[in-house]
Amino acid sequence: MTQAQVSRSPYGRWLPWIGGLIGLVTLAWVLRRFDLDRFLTMLAGAKWHYLIIIALAIAGEQLVRAWKWRQLLYALRPVGTLRLFGAIMAGYLIASLVPFGAGTVARSWLIAQRENLKLAAVLPSVALDRLTDGVVFACLVPIALLSVVFPDPTGNIRSGLIWAGLGSFVLFALLLFALAAYRYGALGAEGRLLRLVDRLPARMAGPVRRAAASFAEGIVWPRQAWRGAGIVAASACIKMIAATHFLWAGLAFGVVLQPAQYLFLIVFLGFLIILGHFIRLAGSFLIGSVFVLGLFGVAEEPAFAMALVVEGATILSICGIGALAMWRQGIALADVRAAEGDSSGRSA
Repeated sequence: MTQAQVSRSPYGRWLPWIGGLIGLVTLAWVLRRFDLDRFLTMLAGAKWHYLIIIALAIAGEQLVRAWKWRQLLYALRPVGTLRLFGAIMAGYLIASLVPFGAGTVARSWLIAQRENLKLAAVLPSVALDRLTDGVVFACLVPIALLSVVFPDPTGNIRSGLIWAGLGSFVLFALLLFALAAYRYGALGAEGRLLRLVDRLPARMAGPVRRAAASFAEGIVWPRQAWRGAGIVAASACIKMIAATHFLWAGLAFGVVLQPAQYLFLIVFLGFLIILGHFIRLAGSFLIGSVFVLGLFGVAEEPAFAMALVVEGATILSICGIGALAMWRQGIALADVRAAEGDSSGRSA
């Protein structure tokens, strides 16, 4: 059953409502001592110019990602960093409108169309981008845990993060190995993959072989050592910039944490957001932010305000820059929705 079919099944139709209800109940629990009057007073006295700084940090973070993507694509074709930046932001916007990971395919398609490349060859570069991010993120877990002290009487939070970090590192490393093995299997003269493809009917074997070969050609790690090191360094830089989002949001409301606590925030929220995505838990970012900030002694009102500011700045950045990038590319939101409908119709 495809993801589109799942979304139209009775279970798929009820899943967002169930996730929304669970998210609402959980948010109400973490905000059980919430003082609305204090919250409104704090909003009235906020330094809102920090919202602009957060938006600039978000744009800078994705600009670094675009530079990183350029290094991964360089073997196929040198593409300008600003062009890749626009495709990334447009992909995020499309992902917010079309479910099931359409943003990843969208940004790859935008670049493939502009640069006259095969979509199947561009997609692996996005996979390598995500997997290197994942490996670096998993390596940050022990650093965050060793650098921060927080109340955890049962040890469940620390143990959960340790196992999640270890599991993530193993998973991402295995996926990177699988991509390398796939490249050899698709391009090697005696590769098993090609032998399996050749067993298909003749009219299917040709297109499948070409698609498999194109995908394998896109699995390329730069030969230049400095590009490879730059990719890893860019992944770490992206995480560090992401950690500053809560720094600026906190300054808007007079909240300052220790440097290591900002790193712990993005580590904890990273795992929670991934988990929330899979179980369709609505508001996982807000819930996790209030919970972790509470561990560091931040009251519910400023914690909730900080989370709202970060999420609001993210949405504004994606909508503004993403819409501009789509306009420059000549793609209307109506076209995206029409493409979503066509895709659903073909998969039905």
